[in-house]
Amino acid sequence: MNSLTQHDDDLSAEDLRRLLVGMRSAFEQGNNAMEFARAALGKTSNLTIATLIAYDLQAGAYVNQALSNPAEKQLWCEQLASLVSRHLSPGGSLLEVGSGEATTLAGVLEALPAPPTVALGFDISWSRCAHGNGWLKHKHQQAELFVADLFNIPLADESVDVVYSSHSLEPNGGRETAALSELLRVAKRAVVLVEPIYELADADARARMSHHGYVRDLKATAERLGCNVTDYRLLDFYVNPLNPSGVVCLEKSQARSVTTPAWRCPLTQTPLTRTTDAFSSAETGLVYPVLSGIPLLCRDHAVLASSFGKPITS
Repeated sequence: MNSLTQHDDDLSAEDLRRLLVGMRSAFEQGNNAMEFARAALGKTSNLTIATLIAYDLQAGAYVNQALSNPAEKQLWCEQLASLVSRHLSPGGSLLEVGSGEATTLAGVLEALPAPPTVALGFDISWSRCAHGNGWLKHKHQQAELFVADLFNIPLADESVDVVYSSHSLEPNGGRETAALSELLRVAKRAVVLVEPIYELADADARARMSHHGYVRDLKATAERLGCNVTDYRLLDFYVNPLNPSGVVCLEKSQARSVTTPAWRCPLTQTPLTRTTDAFSSAETGLVYPVLSGIPLLCRDHAVLASSFGKPITS
């Protein structure tokens, strides 16, 4: 889930061109771009690069949806806020995984009885983060959005009190263990997963989830990882009966207090220091740029720049 130049699918230049053009065409015609990608490349699961392209194509759609149905969006966010608030103490920190255009994050922050001291959200698409910053401003909410990879989050261990998702793990069928392991690494108190629950769905919904390569066995996967699953059920409110939303809440048995989230290099796991225009590792010389105020913190965004921040003779 990085950029177009580094991913785990090893596409040729021609395949990448065909994927970009074809998915764009499918999207513009109102068809499912991810389905086109699977068919075009003969895959049964969702490719990392296809997910990135699809999300970037969709940029702006979630803001438009929130504007067109504000009551529905408010109900969804209030429901998530009630799940998150049980684990978030005053002055804590909150991270939304796959925050998209921050339509959910902004609504959750608005609905929480006490706002966190630090609110973060990341997505693989810069365009969606850009729309998200606009939406946060529109809703008068404060959060920092950055570009990152779900499987290599640029935050230190146990550096955020509560980590939650809102259908962002959804397309990662087959990678459940890796995804949950990474979220649990970053969370200090709890991970609240709001995702489609295959095992609690009816036959029609299961068939649709299988077709789209959605996640499965989140509860069983969490238990195999030694988690304490304290809530597991379908939610009272969700929009699409063929994509039934449920909650899987994972409480961590030991939690330690931190003041603010600590950034770390997704490549070398060394601490990152932020400046106005970059995040840098003094130990390795790796630097991650900031584009129009949005940090780019995927592994392949790294630039080796040992002289960054040092005096340059002119």
